[in-house]
Amino acid sequence: MPSKNEYYVGEALMGEGANLAHLDVVLGSKTGPIGISFANAISSPSMGHGGLLAAIRPNLLPKPYTLIIPKVTLAKMEDANKIFGPAQAAVAKGIADAVEEGIIPMNKLDDWLIIVSVFIHPEANDYRKIYQYNYGAIKLALQRALKNYPPIEKIFMDKDRAKHPVAGLRVPRLWRPPYIQVALDNPDLVKQIKVVEMLPKSDRIILEVGTPFLKKYGVEAIKEIRDHAKDMFIVADLKTLDVGKLEVDFAFDATADAVVASGLASSKSIDKFLLEAQRLGIHGFVDAMEVDDPIAKLKTLKQIPDVVILHRAIDVEQGGGGNTIEAQKRKWGYVPKIKELYADKKKASGKDRVLVAVAGGLEPKTAKYALEMGADVIIVGRFIASAKDVKNAMRRMLNVLPGYSDIDLKRIHEEDDDETVKEATWDK
Repeated sequence: MPSKNEYYVGEALMGEGANLAHLDVVLGSKTGPIGISFANAISSPSMGHGGLLAAIRPNLLPKPYTLIIPKVTLAKMEDANKIFGPAQAAVAKGIADAVEEGIIPMNKLDDWLIIVSVFIHPEANDYRKIYQYNYGAIKLALQRALKNYPPIEKIFMDKDRAKHPVAGLRVPRLWRPPYIQVALDNPDLVKQIKVVEMLPKSDRIILEVGTPFLKKYGVEAIKEIRDHAKDMFIVADLKTLDVGKLEVDFAFDATADAVVASGLASSKSIDKFLLEAQRLGIHGFVDAMEVDDPIAKLKTLKQIPDVVILHRAIDVEQGGGGNTIEAQKRKWGYVPKIKELYADKKKASGKDRVLVAVAGGLEPKTAKYALEMGADVIIVGRFIASAKDVKNAMRRMLNVLPGYSDIDLKRIHEEDDDETVKEATWDK
């Protein structure tokens, strides 16, 4: 039931093609801002966007009184007829039925006003579909408004899964760990593009344009990889030591989703690096390779990194000097310590604010141990990028991950308005 606030907002998109309906609805008290907006819109219409009252037929208005505002400029009579014909009738009938069905309270009919912003595509040509889609959309938008839909849990669940139909892209975020991060270190552009093209489709794979690759080709290499991985999360492994703001800007302009600073940089440089990444809306990583005490270093930072990498260097691996696996395990002992350091910084959704990545000669067996320690990102280079069968090698790594490892089906089958769906249980 509506709260005392009496200012409600709803939205609905219904249908497909040029005849689809997209409505934005605000409703509330005549004595509040809705009433003022209603009066202003009807008394001072703008050219091509003049408001009209919803009417079931001439001389019969539904209650609450409703004003329809066209979103698209009405440039010719053909466009106006779609608004004054099927759209007007559909909105009016939908409101009348919403009252009869109890969606709108009877005791608010003379107290409330409704403003509906209606989108009709200039190429729409099927009056029946225009009516049908707008009728369904107005009822759905009203229900959503008066239920305060969506709940915040729904927003948290879908915000990183969604692909906007008009924008035609999905900008990836690190919302569903653990991930396999494929390190493209070999500075051979043609070879690395082939690696990317051979990877299986999975929301659990992210790409890293490695440091040697970047040094040979520059940040433009990120754009080259992006051309073959449009919706994938791409990390630019800059290993920045100084003037971080500048390097973050370069990588951002080249479409990187994340940038990496070296943990050996000064705390001031890392803070500037992370601050610039946050300002631009991309992820800031800190690589703790050769940092003796990662916890002590992180405590000196004013900014919070999105990801901390525990990294055993390739030269150290190949140089021997003790049991490599045991050395890795000692390094990974910092995983739970880093999570504990930021335990009080969790996001409002309950997710960790800081993820922990591990790197250094990983393959399925060692990756499993890292996951048991709590690692969120498994960085794998040669095992995948140098494999004869890249797809099979990637599958072997993906099979180590808990939960569903392919394309997130929520991006194909949505459960909007289903109040029984609180979370994706198959994510567990």
